[in-house]
Amino acid sequence: MFIRPRRPLMGAAMLGGAVMAGRASQRATYREADQEQRLEALERETPAAAAEPTPAPASAPSLASQLKQLAELQASGALSAEEFDAAKQKLLAG
Repeated sequence: MFIRPRRPLMGAAMLGGAVMAGRASQRATYREADQEQRLEALERETPAAAAEPTPAPASAPSLASQLKQLAELQASGALSAEEFDAAKQKLLAG
């Protein structure tokens, strides 16, 4: 009775493993290339978006300027002393 050596099967298994490793490497390469393309596209879009001027935020008038405006209104006679005091207290409380 003749017993065949098992090495040819082992060789085929090793060859199959090498093919699978090659395919995994190729998929990783394609994945990296795709990721690089997406990053380049984002980099091209980003400078265009950054070049657009952003509107300055509307800043609320400072407390000092609001008090000065109230004093001017009182001096011109548009506000009475009681109205001025009430408006000033409202500003200081808020």
